[in-house]
Amino acid sequence: MLAALNNFTKATFSSLQVRNYRLYFIGQGISMCGTWMQSIGQAWLVLKITGSGTALGLVTAFQFLPVLLLGPMGGVVTDRFPKRKLLYFTQTAFSLLALTLGILVAVNRVQLWMVYLLALGFGLLAAIDNPTRQSFVHEMVGSQLLRNAVTLNSTAINLARVIGPALAGALIAGVGLASCFIINSVSYLAVLICLLMMRDSELNAAPPIRAMKGQLLKGFAYMWKTPVIRDILIMMAIVGTLAYEFQVSLPLLAKYTFHGTAASFAMLTSAMGMGAVLGGLFSASRGRSRPVWVAWASLAFGTAILIVSLSPGLSFAAIALVAVGIFSILFTSLGNTTLQLECQPAMRGRVMAIWTVAFMGSTPIGGPIIGWVGEHASPRWSLVVGGLAALLAGAYGLMSIRKNYSKINPAAGTAQDGQ
Repeated sequence: MLAALNNFTKATFSSLQVRNYRLYFIGQGISMCGTWMQSIGQAWLVLKITGSGTALGLVTAFQFLPVLLLGPMGGVVTDRFPKRKLLYFTQTAFSLLALTLGILVAVNRVQLWMVYLLALGFGLLAAIDNPTRQSFVHEMVGSQLLRNAVTLNSTAINLARVIGPALAGALIAGVGLASCFIINSVSYLAVLICLLMMRDSELNAAPPIRAMKGQLLKGFAYMWKTPVIRDILIMMAIVGTLAYEFQVSLPLLAKYTFHGTAASFAMLTSAMGMGAVLGGLFSASRGRSRPVWVAWASLAFGTAILIVSLSPGLSFAAIALVAVGIFSILFTSLGNTTLQLECQPAMRGRVMAIWTVAFMGSTPIGGPIIGWVGEHASPRWSLVVGGLAALLAGAYGLMSIRKNYSKINPAAGTAQDGQ
């Protein structure tokens, strides 16, 4: 029994044996708690100012619009420059934006257009930061530990989804909204300190590519000609556009369906985060996976969302969101890992940038749609739309990945400089 537990623990946390990744994991864990606090605070701030689901969808759209429009170019930047240096820049800038919003709220000068503008600033940085962070994981741990590291990183993010919203709910009630943004600003220092403590000699850094014309188009062409990469990105685009709009659908569900408070919203978000932690620990203990598993995870994810939409009360919804969290992290971690292992090293930044566009950049399209549905039909229907989208993506994946995966060589090749 003890031997089995010991083997499970070693398998689950194997990538944490790598010093650089261990530091990164700690820094990201602290920072993401602050990020989730800001997410709760921002959503409640917009509802406090406007009471509008459409406005909530719009602020989310502003935050992710740059990822949609500039995300692929952000991937080119990621491939051209050392990723650790890029992270120094993005994390510092994120901290300054969060501090600005916190001060505006604290002095009671914040207006809706300011929230929109600052959200846009976060989005501009995210267009570079997200593909950089995604591909930096491979540089820290290599191919063998990649799935474990990606899953543990997602688990840390979702553990923060449990801790951050709980803290945010308490702070909003006891101190005020401004504290969520100010604490988030300070939390980015943890990432900067951990980046500073890393050892360059232990990084498996891919050489930056030379700047040449057509690199963006080559990234798109490579993605489209590689069937598994193309299929997973299409699935993520469908799910990301309509299913991953919980920052819009959950506050509406908490406030208007269950007539709750910010603490109710935090409870729902934390429940989903707890499920993702459980799903992440399970996934991290597994070995290599098959691409078709991404499709099965999407089907399970959609089914769980539909169950939440039928919830008779807040407590039932929270329990059902645990299942949503489990299948959510299985879908994203399997998709992320498969993409990184299937793609050529010199293309990794651009492929992960397109993944980020599909995951987050689709929000400017889906966020307002889900907000409009939630406001004019009901928050339950906003979840139904998301659940059906995940089922559609899973059905597409089952048919397409099974057909195409056997036609390609799953081993990632090597790329020439300038691709």
